[in-house]
Amino acid sequence: MSLERFLNQAVSSWMSAEGPDSDIVLSSRIRLARNIEQFKFPFAFSNEEANQVIQTIKSRMQEHRFTKVGEMDLLIMEDLQPLQKRVLVEKHLISPNLAEGSHGACLLSENEEVSIMLNEEDHIRIQVLFPGFQIKEALEMANEIDDWIEDYVDYAYDETVGYLTSCPTNVGTGLRASVMMHLPGLVLTHQINRIIPAINQLGLVVRGIYGEGSEALGNIFQVSNQMTLGKSEIEIVEDLISVVSQIVSQERNSREALRKTSGIQLENRVWRSFGVLAHSRIIESKEAASCLSDVRFGIDMGYIENISRNILTELMIVTQPGFLQQYSGGPLRPDERDIRRAALIRERIKMEN
Repeated sequence: MSLERFLNQAVSSWMSAEGPDSDIVLSSRIRLARNIEQFKFPFAFSNEEANQVIQTIKSRMQEHRFTKVGEMDLLIMEDLQPLQKRVLVEKHLISPNLAEGSHGACLLSENEEVSIMLNEEDHIRIQVLFPGFQIKEALEMANEIDDWIEDYVDYAYDETVGYLTSCPTNVGTGLRASVMMHLPGLVLTHQINRIIPAINQLGLVVRGIYGEGSEALGNIFQVSNQMTLGKSEIEIVEDLISVVSQIVSQERNSREALRKTSGIQLENRVWRSFGVLAHSRIIESKEAASCLSDVRFGIDMGYIENISRNILTELMIVTQPGFLQQYSGGPLRPDERDIRRAALIRERIKMEN
């Protein structure tokens, strides 16, 4: 796959495919942090060592292809324009840290479910992104990729604490498991303000759509583990599954409560948002995210038929500033982005209808 296809192809596998509980859980992600024993950690290594890390993993890929993933493309961050890197971040294929660094690279699978980031905060960040609630399946795939790499390199590992990482919060398993959820019911019933502190007390953290420091646009939240030390990978994932299952149940209950107590008001809200998306000539990103959330909610509640909920997930990504500019062929001023965003949404909804 060429770089252009990664950038121009709006729909990744995790956006278009259905998975368990897809009406609420958009995606499941596993990320494993690893370092190669013979090299200094990224915050202290030289340009030469950074290149050696990339060449080491590139050689492994060329000599012994991991057949379950298939062909993978190597993208060198230095070779990409800022806008190109921003699109990859918006598609959740690379992290903001990798995009901002000067020594990074990334191996991407053709279906975009697997991303191996090199020289981010650690030498290796293995990411697996699956649609719906498939966190165990994502862990299994990530562990297989991890074993495939470890057959070729020696990881920085301590028998007492586990895998050694640049950030102390990742020492141990090096595992970050996260689930992206659409929770309009809990937001509209104001239960989310009670649930988030309770989740934090259980050793998990709730963040926005693009992780740490990002806003929960469109009622989309990421729930992930905080601790990686003192528990096994399975225990961390089981804890996350338990909490997410409860959130899914509470979201479904809140949706039914809204249907009974605010049915016509809710339906009116949904269709008003649909009208804004279908007819606006100018729309800002926050308003677009809010309306897209309402319409997806309306599809899940049965108010809107014959439109796939997946197009809303797609539009939440492609209406971001980087993708809009890539789609338009160059830089756009904020007001131009608002015009292009509105046009793109109208076109996509018309295609679906």
